[in-house]
Amino acid sequence: MLPKEELLKGIENRETITRIIDLAEQALRTWEIIQSDFLSPPEIFESESIFQKLTEVEIVAWGGYPQAERKRLAIARSELPIDTSNVELAAINIEGNFLFDTATHRDFLGFMLGTGIVREKTGDMIVLGEHGAQAIVIPELMEYLEMNLKQVRSVPVTIRPIELSELKIREPKKKELTTVEASMRLDAIASAGFGMSRSKMVDLIDGGDVRVNWKEVSQASYTVKTGDLVAIRGKGRLEIGEVAITKKERYRVQLTRYI
Repeated sequence: MLPKEELLKGIENRETITRIIDLAEQALRTWEIIQSDFLSPPEIFESESIFQKLTEVEIVAWGGYPQAERKRLAIARSELPIDTSNVELAAINIEGNFLFDTATHRDFLGFMLGTGIVREKTGDMIVLGEHGAQAIVIPELMEYLEMNLKQVRSVPVTIRPIELSELKIREPKKKELTTVEASMRLDAIASAGFGMSRSKMVDLIDGGDVRVNWKEVSQASYTVKTGDLVAIRGKGRLEIGEVAITKKERYRVQLTRYI
């Protein structure tokens, strides 16, 4: 048995991570590769952080393409080699003429969930404008959606299975920059990376809009480090790269901003 209570210390998404630990114990008992439902980025981060502490279990997270936000986990004993091919995914086209009734991500997702499925069974959604959308789902849902998803907003739709290679992925825009700061405080580094005043950044932090490694941080003085990911609701993400100390003992920080 895994040390569940110890692993759950400091975990925000306790219900989800408890289920993942239960799946890991199942994988240990059965010597099978077990798969989770789709997880959100904070849930994936916490799952990966706890499994780094374990030598007997391996996990692989995959959502169908490298930049996918929602992913499933494949979980297995460390003796069993696993990779992304062990994560079972399916993709669909939701086809219709949306030229005169534009549908958003929320519309497509809402009508999918309106057929009776739950969010945990669906991955990322890629909106294609007037041509419809593409969605990643667990394979067991394919036939169900073909039979039950007939309309989005006022537009009749048809569901067509596609290969993951047919997903029309848009590469995220990114900007590389360097800043020199007196400290590695969150408000200093994030304000430089997002191109806003430090006071505005403090307001965002105080308002609960800023997360570091998918955990909400409420202190502007929080110290960030290489590898950290800073996310601000509605403004994208910032990855902290290499940090060097200048001759004047300031911090030269490489940053990558994803929009």
